[in-house]
Amino acid sequence: MRGGYRACYPSLVLGKIFGSIFRFLPGVFRRKIVRLGQRRFTVTAGAFVFDEQGRILLLEHEFRPESRWGIPGGFLNKREQPEEAMRRELREEVALEVDDVQFLFVRTLARPRQVEIHFACTTKGNPTPSSFEIRKAAWFAPDDLPDDLSRDQRRMIKRAINVREKRRE
Repeated sequence: MRGGYRACYPSLVLGKIFGSIFRFLPGVFRRKIVRLGQRRFTVTAGAFVFDEQGRILLLEHEFRPESRWGIPGGFLNKREQPEEAMRRELREEVALEVDDVQFLFVRTLARPRQVEIHFACTTKGNPTPSSFEIRKAAWFAPDDLPDDLSRDQRRMIKRAINVREKRRE
């Protein structure tokens, strides 16, 4: 307020009008309106699966453009919890059940707009590719990963191992 005069800005007036209307809308409509203004993103769950010898499971994926090798994982289905999605993906892709599941970390990717939720787990089973998406499943020592494994996957594996080690201390 300057000198007793209050400026009337169109955006402030419109904001008050829309705010008044918005408050009286049913919740379902308010949520839909908010969703229109929010960016959409996908959510995935990934698994760093370790065996009894400390090796990590990597899958040779059919559809990975840069490097075919990577950790298992996939998209969450509607109303599915991240750990459930990770377990489902392991069953679907390599017919594997896991134990000792621990949340590790979350990361976001700007492109594609994606949130990744990562877990560490162990298994005593042997992975058997059971999906057309997977060419091979193999165990690798952390210091002997495939040559064509992407830098991004290498960094995530290193991060997962570091987080697990810190938690054991």
